[in-house]
Amino acid sequence: MVSEVAKLTGKQRKALPKGDFAEPGKRAYPIEDENHARNALARVSQHGTPAEKAKVRAAVKGKYPAIKQGKAKK
Repeated sequence: MVSEVAKLTGKQRKALPKGDFAEPGKRAYPIEDENHARNALARVSQHGTPAEKAKVRAAVKGKYPAIKQGKAKK
């Protein structure tokens, strides 16, 4: 089942507190709810550096421990 992630407007994104981003210094990968957290995991796995992947995975695990994270298949 694929869930739809509501796109944040620029105004909504600016209103999010730093704690709602997996990379708060860059305000990258919003994780304000479970759907956005899953989306952040998907995006970072496609486009992120190894360091970004580690940060996003740790942030999602800390905020939403129930979200299962698997290893990428080669």
